[in-house]
Amino acid sequence: MNQDIARLMQVATFAANRHRDQKRKDVASSPYINHPLAVAELLASVGQVTDIDLLSAALLHDTVEDTATSLDEILEQFGTKVRQLVAEVTDDKTLPKMQRKQLQIENAPHKSDQAKQLKIADKICNIRDIDRESPREWNRDRKAQYLDWAMQVVAGCRGVNPSLDQLFDDTVTSARNRLK
Repeated sequence: MNQDIARLMQVATFAANRHRDQKRKDVASSPYINHPLAVAELLASVGQVTDIDLLSAALLHDTVEDTATSLDEILEQFGTKVRQLVAEVTDDKTLPKMQRKQLQIENAPHKSDQAKQLKIADKICNIRDIDRESPREWNRDRKAQYLDWAMQVVAGCRGVNPSLDQLFDDTVTSARNRLK
């Protein structure tokens, strides 16, 4: 167990270093690393996930997409399984945004059970952030569009972790009620 904790701390440190200059798009411009930490914590606490590879991938899930980190670096530093999970949840930023969003919907049912749980936890955390303090330019319609899209993505991920499924539903319901 101590090796697992040490490994998670190495991953968290790597992710923090890679995201160190990034801020969230919220009004407070909170540190970006808060997001992957929240995703990993949600998987562990609500999802009861103890798989170190999945928790590691949660901490790293945006590094390839949003920093200069490569999948080869993830492989070298953290192994094949973590690389595979990060790759499964990483969008191809060379594609237009709407195509990437559509591909998330289409590809969700074909992901591994681990990647599905990570996707759900990521969407829960994003919705919570948007509900609590959305980006300045996001109006009510933009928030509603995000909720609709997230529901379509998560529809393809359900059935692996009932606790995450339920929390997603509760989070969407709460956010929708605040939009009324």
